[in-house]
Amino acid sequence: MGTFDEDLFEKGLARRKATLGAEYVQKSLDGADDLTRGFQEAMTAWCWGFGWGDDAIDAKTRSLMNLSMLGALGKMHEWELHCRGALNNGCTVEEIRAACHAVAIYCGVPQAHECFRVARKVLEERGLI
Repeated sequence: MGTFDEDLFEKGLARRKATLGAEYVQKSLDGADDLTRGFQEAMTAWCWGFGWGDDAIDAKTRSLMNLSMLGALGKMHEWELHCRGALNNGCTVEEIRAACHAVAIYCGVPQAHECFRVARKVLEERGLI
């Protein structure tokens, strides 16, 4: 007896693909095995379907919140992924810069330096700087 919610998964899958890119998401799902498949499904339904699936906060604002929180936690692999997602959700270079500034103020300059380092990589890849 499972608690899998197909509707929440489908809603989450659409939002996840819109933010992170369909190719990236499909690669993650295709790479899932017996160990990680349940996690991929649950994360898609819960994080993306439940967490990102309502209209209370728009996707652009959620992306900026994620950059701030992931920066605060020092989760730079996820920060890089969500920096790309923030651009997909309409965030500007200036808004990403402001998120890095928030990290500096509340989490320290060294952590903001890491966020700027990763932002530069992503922004250069996109030809935005």
